[in-house]
Amino acid sequence: MDGDVTPFAEPDDSGRFGRFGGRFVPETLIPALAELEAAFRDAWADKAFRDELDGLLRDYAGRPSPVTECERLSELIGVRVLLKREDLNHTGSHKINNVLGQALLARRMGKQRVIAETGAGQHGVATATAAALLGQECVVYMGDVDMERQALNVFRMRLLGAEVRPASTGSRTLKDAVNEAMRDWVASVETTHYCLGSVMGPHPYPWMVRELHRVIGDEAREQCRAILGGADPDVVVACVGGGSNAAGIFSGFGSIAGTELWGAEPAGGAAVGHGVPGIVHGMKSFLLQDEWGQVTEAESISAGLDYPGVGPEHAFLADIGRARYEAVGDDEVLDAFATLSRTEGIIPALESAHALALVLRSREELAGKTVLVNLSGRGDKDVQQVSDLFGPDAGRDRGLR
Repeated sequence: MDGDVTPFAEPDDSGRFGRFGGRFVPETLIPALAELEAAFRDAWADKAFRDELDGLLRDYAGRPSPVTECERLSELIGVRVLLKREDLNHTGSHKINNVLGQALLARRMGKQRVIAETGAGQHGVATATAAALLGQECVVYMGDVDMERQALNVFRMRLLGAEVRPASTGSRTLKDAVNEAMRDWVASVETTHYCLGSVMGPHPYPWMVRELHRVIGDEAREQCRAILGGADPDVVVACVGGGSNAAGIFSGFGSIAGTELWGAEPAGGAAVGHGVPGIVHGMKSFLLQDEWGQVTEAESISAGLDYPGVGPEHAFLADIGRARYEAVGDDEVLDAFATLSRTEGIIPALESAHALALVLRSREELAGKTVLVNLSGRGDKDVQQVSDLFGPDAGRDRGLR
């Protein structure tokens, strides 16, 4: 790793992490992004704002989320596995951390309308939840394909008072939902805050969203030291699509040289592993592209990871060698989904099952080590989809291989 670079610091004045990041947006959005950056800096330095957010994270979202020791799974694979339980947050994932912060920021900026994009629906549900709490108008964009495979979350968003608008062009998944949300924001920027759900997009979003999720890593570092007698885990693993949950937990361990950071990408959307630098959604990062530089469609069993790029800070971490990213196949994910369910009584989100799958695949390399996995969401939303894939035998032939 380049010794002159400090991981998880602020980006430079142009909003870049090394050669990645920046602001590549229409001129009409430059003032809005500058306003957002100034507002966030002001709020983040304001004790009253931080105290209100901390209070909501504690009393409304349920933080701190615990770290659970997986004794049966650990014995089975010969690796000591700890789970950071973001699945136990209100709304069922890590997304609520970022959304509560952005909803409070929108109110502080005098913007009563919030819009969001969503893939698996968890960010949409969290945004609808925060908007209901604060009395804000909420519109969520979601791809047609994702609306079909995540119908339960669509109902939850509507129940919470949000309008869910389908993205019916392109792959009709997360990338296209982002496109529609950004079009809306361009047209309504004076009255609307775009509550972007991951560490992607134009500056200041990658940095701001990471800071709002830093609570995951800060908690996990202290919790692990309490469990491990002052020691740190050997490896921290998280799934990566845009990469917000990974950025959140990685930030707590980035300065600890003895702890490796592993990101698990979907095999059909491995932007770090198979992408090349390019520009999409206002940022420069690793993207899946064809020979003409056109962004290609990603494919994943998980709607939340079905994205052809990755947050620019993850591209930077890969570039400097601080984090390692590997692709995980759908079959491995389903095996991990079943394995955790049967050994620990915890049903993970398909997104989180990617991180578990990488641990199971690497169990020989990890033998005797301690691994912290960010369980970024619970699997309630995925049960019907997995049931259809497993069939009537509930996948009894699935599990650790």
